[in-house]
Amino acid sequence: MCQFHQLQIANKYLTRHPQLPADVELRRIALTLSYTTEAVLTAKLEQWHKRWGSFIKQRTIHPDGKQWSYTHKRLRSAYRSLSNNLPYLFTNQSYPNLAIPNTTNSLDGSITLIRKMLSLHRGLANSRKIYLTDELLRGKTPENFH
Repeated sequence: MCQFHQLQIANKYLTRHPQLPADVELRRIALTLSYTTEAVLTAKLEQWHKRWGSFIKQRTIHPDGKQWSYTHKRLRSAYRSLSNNLPYLFTNQSYPNLAIPNTTNSLDGSITLIRKMLSLHRGLANSRKIYLTDELLRGKTPENFH
């Protein structure tokens, strides 16, 4: 998982200017993604959960008295996203010899090219679209396809 996109997910749930102290702390932890290690982030998330675990479990009973929902749904979602994606956020550090970047920024430009090529060739069968995409990802240009 790209660290940039994980931060965007956290921003979506916590906003850029959170008001609650638990939100502020979790956002501060999320902002350290690009310059921390998996062990440090894991420890910070565990410490955060130890402090705020009961807070994110709070429930609100609906007026009908039969249903409930979590009071801090967005905070729960941000925490769960970080904790669930944690094993995939530091692949670049796990395999330093592969020189994997921590974001997909360089790939985003390639995807635009692939989408453009596929839209120019709208009548292609799915098997040919897969072939075209595969060749573009390998770095070939349309002029030298075989």
